[in-house]
Amino acid sequence: MKKTLFAIFCLSGMLAAQETVAPTVDEKVGPPRGESKGDYNIVQSWELGYRFAAVGGNADKYRSDVNYHDGIRLLGSNLTVNSKDGHGRWFDEIVLSTQGLGNDPYEAATLRVQKNQLYRYDLLWRQNDYFNPGLTVANGEHLETTRHGWQDHELTLFPQSHFRIRAGYSRVAENGPALTTEQEFDGRSDVFPIFRKVRRQFNDFRLGADGQWKGLRFTVQRQWEYFKEDSADSLTSTGALASFQRAQPYRGTTPGWMGNVYGEYKWIALTGRFTYAGGRGAFVQNETAIGTDRFGSAQNRQVIVTGNGDRPVVTGDVNITIFPVGRFTIINHVSASNTRMTGNNFFQQFDNKTFSFSSVNFQFLGVRLVTNATDVRYRFTKTFDLFGGFRYADREIRSIEDSGSPGTALDGISASQSNHTKAGVGGVNWILMKYIRAHAEFEVGRNDNPFTPQSLRDYHAARAKVQYRKKTLLLGGGYQDNYNDNSIQITAYSSHARTYQGEGSWNAKSWVSVDGSYSKLHLDTIGGIDFFAGSPRSQEVTGLQSIYISNIHAANVGLRFAVRQYADLYVGYNLTKDTGDGRSGLATQATAAAQVFYNAQTFPLTYHSPVLRLSVRVTEKLRWNVGYQYYGYREDFGLLSVNQNYRANTGYTSLLWAF
Repeated sequence: MKKTLFAIFCLSGMLAAQETVAPTVDEKVGPPRGESKGDYNIVQSWELGYRFAAVGGNADKYRSDVNYHDGIRLLGSNLTVNSKDGHGRWFDEIVLSTQGLGNDPYEAATLRVQKNQLYRYDLLWRQNDYFNPGLTVANGEHLETTRHGWQDHELTLFPQSHFRIRAGYSRVAENGPALTTEQEFDGRSDVFPIFRKVRRQFNDFRLGADGQWKGLRFTVQRQWEYFKEDSADSLTSTGALASFQRAQPYRGTTPGWMGNVYGEYKWIALTGRFTYAGGRGAFVQNETAIGTDRFGSAQNRQVIVTGNGDRPVVTGDVNITIFPVGRFTIINHVSASNTRMTGNNFFQQFDNKTFSFSSVNFQFLGVRLVTNATDVRYRFTKTFDLFGGFRYADREIRSIEDSGSPGTALDGISASQSNHTKAGVGGVNWILMKYIRAHAEFEVGRNDNPFTPQSLRDYHAARAKVQYRKKTLLLGGGYQDNYNDNSIQITAYSSHARTYQGEGSWNAKSWVSVDGSYSKLHLDTIGGIDFFAGSPRSQEVTGLQSIYISNIHAANVGLRFAVRQYADLYVGYNLTKDTGDGRSGLATQATAAAQVFYNAQTFPLTYHSPVLRLSVRVTEKLRWNVGYQYYGYREDFGLLSVNQNYRANTGYTSLLWAF
């Protein structure tokens, strides 16, 4: 089931990554070199337009994948203001670009202002409307419609000097309504929908400096991170659950340091880095549930979870590159990290009916990792070189947990585990002919004691790519695979992934060009599964396997035409198709449990999106644009036989001008 959900997430990302029919702000309007205003030169373009969308089928699935809708917006803009002589009074450069302001679900703006030798200020702002209607397994009772906002500010003093001072601030916020579920009052009782008000916020402050001294370049930075969450859950009355309230505020702070130094001399280059993050968090969860259990008995339960803890993380690494002769290079990289989570995290449940307590206490988790990598490269000729290397990693994980109250016989259950990974790598770079370049590399590794069933154990990876480039023609192809086979005492797991890809572009004439690409991604995973299910009493179910098979084909092609200086036309087509494991339908299985897992072993679907865009030059400073894009999504047999198919006709019309 997890593999199916992962595939849905990946395919949704592919849909969101497709080229959108707007904006066309890259088309040129106004004088190519801009216009002069006083001591400055100005180049600008602004695209104001209207989007439309007509959606049929599953509108919620469309919103989670695409989410464009009707409305006027500033589709895009570009503005540059530059000092003619590089000695402006207050600034020497302003660069501003925007996308989708006003009504788009994905809005962004970037700004750079600088004065030579004195300061540089950079701003990045983004806002996304996020909608998740809940997968079919949740029957619509897990959904979220929130707004995510990001902003990043960076101020650099003396940007062109040997010593620079930097200050920065970043902020991430998420707010909006959501729906979740809660099971009360035991593991076989009903599941109830719960309303959630999501409120999360992250703030980051930075102060640092960069400098150069006697051939060394160094960076030092002090950082303060603050996270808080005030999400709350509530339900007034629904059947057996008369009232449910949950408040779960969390506060976290992470002060830290970062330092980096780099030096390069005749035959050696050195890089060193050190980071420290002293995370500290505190949380409280207060939950009250009133109602009746599955036997009709009145229930009044209160759960309090409190905790505070430290999570210091220390990392350091050193990279040494030696050039003993011109064609021979040796690189050695050593890295160490230590993560510790300590504190008092206390779960306490109080039954107001029976006046009884139950509790669990967590104390410590620590992860220590040391890695070393050595690579050797030798260039035999200007067109041929080989490289190889060895990787080693030593990881230790320790934990201490209380399964009962402190001071009892169960106090202080401790465990530890260590594992070692050894891997060899190698590859080649080769210019076969004047116009053909090839690259190939591989890695083979072994882990003696993987931490989880899905961790790397006996694995290998390979990658190869070839490219042909001559004048205006570019052709390329590649192959990549990642195999992992793991077996522990409880179960076994294997994963095989292979990717084939090809691409090409051709500027046939000054007024016509074509480009396209194709890729195939094969994935198959299999693992043992052991769980409890059944009625009226749950029993252990063994002998089943978690299987997932996917074969995703993705292709796109685009043609661009320029009709002299009057118009530009773009025609494109995108296709993504998962053929699954080849089955044409869902066969009936012997047991209900086997049927559930059989239905989730593959997820065949088809998504395609043709696009058309026309930009017509009206005057030197004005262009009229129009575009159309179709989104078609079809699941051959959806998750639990629920298809989330949709079709959408979208487009826009706009004016792009400079003034």
